[in-house]
Amino acid sequence: MERLATLYIDKESHKFSAAHYTIFSATERERLHGHNYSVSAMIVAPMGANGFAADYNVYKRRIKALCDELDEYMVLPARSPHQIVEEDGDNYRVIFNGEEMRFLRSDTLVLPMTNATVEEFAHYLLGRMLDASAGEAIAEIQLCVASGPGQKGCANWSAMDEAIA
Repeated sequence: MERLATLYIDKESHKFSAAHYTIFSATERERLHGHNYSVSAMIVAPMGANGFAADYNVYKRRIKALCDELDEYMVLPARSPHQIVEEDGDNYRVIFNGEEMRFLRSDTLVLPMTNATVEEFAHYLLGRMLDASAGEAIAEIQLCVASGPGQKGCANWSAMDEAIA
């Protein structure tokens, strides 16, 4: 029987600040605001002959790099059915419910998400973590994004689920 171990990574340095608005419907959205998000992970991996399952430092560096990529940007969801995002010179032109908003392209990330929520951030970052961890002996990953104390969304991946699919 394979021995598995679970690593929990929740470091103060794993954070990013980003501006966004949540879209509730075709006619309703939040006002533009920002959060200081924090990112944590749970990684399940087989125990190695050396007595540990995975190198914490590898995953800490990956999470930190992912956070750094998002830090201090305005985030727009590319896949929202309720808004249009277009490049217009040095700006992104966004149309929502007949309103036009403009954001500097140099300050804005358009991400492959439906909405700018903690759940979507978690799925986005989990996908990026899986890409960076390809070929490694990992059984499960749970990646969570919190927008404040007591409020977070998590995304889960399991090698077992992938093997069945």
